Parts: sequence; C-alpha cells; structure tokens
Amino acid sequence: AGEALDKIRRFYEGEIEMNGQIVLCKGVNDGAELERSIKELSDYLPYMQSLSVVPVGLTKFRKGLYPLEPFTKEDAKAVLEQIHRWQKIMYERYGIHFIHASDEWYILAGEELPEEDRYDGYLQLENGVGMLRLLDSEVTEALEALPEKLQVKPETLSIATGRLAYPYLRKQLDKIEAKFPQKKVNLYAIRNDFFGERITVSGLITGQDLTGQLKGQPL
Repeated sequence: AGEALDKIRRFYEGEIEMNGQIVLCKGVNDGAELERSIKELSDYLPYMQSLSVVPVGLTKFRKGLYPLEPFTKEDAKAVLEQIHRWQKIMYERYGIHFIHASDEWYILAGEELPEEDRYDGYLQLENGVGMLRLLDSEVTEALEALPEKLQVKPETLSIATGRLAYPYLRKQLDKIEAKFPQKKVNLYAIRNDFFGERITVSGLITGQDLTGQLKGQPL
C-alpha cells in the first residue's frame, strides 16, 4: 500500500508520466463517446503525454462474444477527421498534438500518413502509431547517407510481412533495389489463417502460417 501511495504522489507531482490508448469498437465507444473520451483524458495533461486510438482487432474466434463489426473506409475517414480536429485544438493550446491515430486508420481510409512532426517524437510507436512514417524516414536517410559508388555483392533476400504493411514495405524495397540493382528482395504478404483474415498486422503472424505459405517459395 505504501508503494502504491508513493507512485500516486509521484504522479501528481509530475515525476511519473503516462501514455494512454483507446481501443475503438464500432458502435460502442466511437463517435460521441470518442469525443467525450478525448476531452476528458486531455484534462490529465501534462501528466498524460499522449493518447492513441487503435481499431479493435477481430479474430475468427468470436463465438458467444459481443457482435462487434469491422470499421469501413468511411468509418476510418470519420475517425481521422475527429482526431485531426482535436490535434489542431491541442496544438493551439499546448504545443503538442496529444491525440494520435494508429497507422491502420490511414491505411483503411486510403489517406497519406502524417508528416513526422505530427507524431510529437513518436511517443506511441509501440502501439503502431507512426511506425510506417518512421520507417520511410529512416530508409530515405540511410540511402542518402551511403556513397554513390558503393560495392555490394549480388544476392536475393526474402521478407515475410502482414498484409497491412505489405505495400509500404514494398515501397521501401523498391527504393533500395533502385539504388542497388544487384539486390533482389522477395516480399511475401502472409494471410492470417490462424486468427482469421481480418487480422493483418505482422506481429500476429503465426509460425504455421509462415511455414505453410512460404513452402515452395524462393527464399
């Protein structure tokens, strides 16, 4: 109890900072409820540094569970519009954007990823917020830093990824292959048969889906 009270004291004295996350469920905590959540959680600034919004992951193992529905492209656009409006409000008030949408929302909505400055230093990177933007920046910087006449050996490499990140990884690999024609990279998008096709992130690919779908492929 004493340790818990000490943590509470340190939090209110500003020694401990935290980052929050909202797992958005369609028809449950989106729309007006998301508006309320953002408004009330923003009151915890500066102790809460950032707040991310991620879509709920729906596996095929949902027998007897609440009937959640996947978000559509139009839903994603509405969520992003709401978050962007709040980012503008928070930046004008506090100089930070505070509320962030995970990369999945931009992919689903078919919209461009935000510029690097909008991520406030990538405080929510582990929650999939800004990972693709950071990847693009790092690959671009690394390629620009290499000498023009760099000797590299010809080789073929292979990468497996989830369906969500596939087009973004392919974009980076195309830039690498353009600079180094001696390098050929096979990129494979793995369908998630174990959890269901609605699960498209790389982190939830299982070994059996990897081995099953890469069998016979040039690796």
